[in-house]
Amino acid sequence: MLVAGFPAGSFAANCYVVAPAAGEECVIIDPGQDAEAGIDTILREHRLKPVAVLLTHGHIDHVWSVAPVCGARDVPAYIHPGDRDLLTDPARGLSLGAGQQLFGGLELAEPDDVRELADGSALELAGLPFTVDHAPGHTPGSVTFRTPKTQEIPDVMFSGDLLFAGSIGRTDLPGGSYEEILASLSRVCLTMPDETAVLPGHGEQTTIGRERATNPFLTELSPGGTGGSSPLNDPGIPADGPNKGF
Repeated sequence: MLVAGFPAGSFAANCYVVAPAAGEECVIIDPGQDAEAGIDTILREHRLKPVAVLLTHGHIDHVWSVAPVCGARDVPAYIHPGDRDLLTDPARGLSLGAGQQLFGGLELAEPDDVRELADGSALELAGLPFTVDHAPGHTPGSVTFRTPKTQEIPDVMFSGDLLFAGSIGRTDLPGGSYEEILASLSRVCLTMPDETAVLPGHGEQTTIGRERATNPFLTELSPGGTGGSSPLNDPGIPADGPNKGF
């Protein structure tokens, strides 16, 4: 499997292009601010043809370019219905003051073809299987996308802003819930094998095993549980800090 990515725009949200191999069809994940140029470079370099855009959630730093990317290539966008309204009203996903200041005058449009995701959905796109896991907490419609392991690579999880290397997604914005994100981490992340590669929405790649052992938000959680408590149980603090976008 070919995975190429880059941090898009001033928010440095990771955009990924995923394909079985060079010269094949591909899927684009989370085309954020000013992502078109980076996507075009990857498509040319690897001779790829996009067939869909997948969105881990609806925050503006992850969906900024979805309409032009989909429109230029006539492909659908996939998003959970819990976040679909953020495609056209990004300020709703931010605190009132910040949303108005940053995006009050910004007008976005949905792609022509938007398809809604459900928990447990199995997608077959570009010759690759993706499993969708609804993972609320950062936003109501947050999801992860998983591809199964093969002889060459382990399971791969595109975690969006659910899980980062050493941290987790913030929960202080509208629709966020610290209890829900802990439950999602227990159910979606900690049930995966340690060797699972985690490609997050911001920052560097990690593994489930590394985060299970060292991430302070995960060390007290049990796999498959309802979340319980974390040693850093303070929902008023953005868990992912100032450098992890929205």
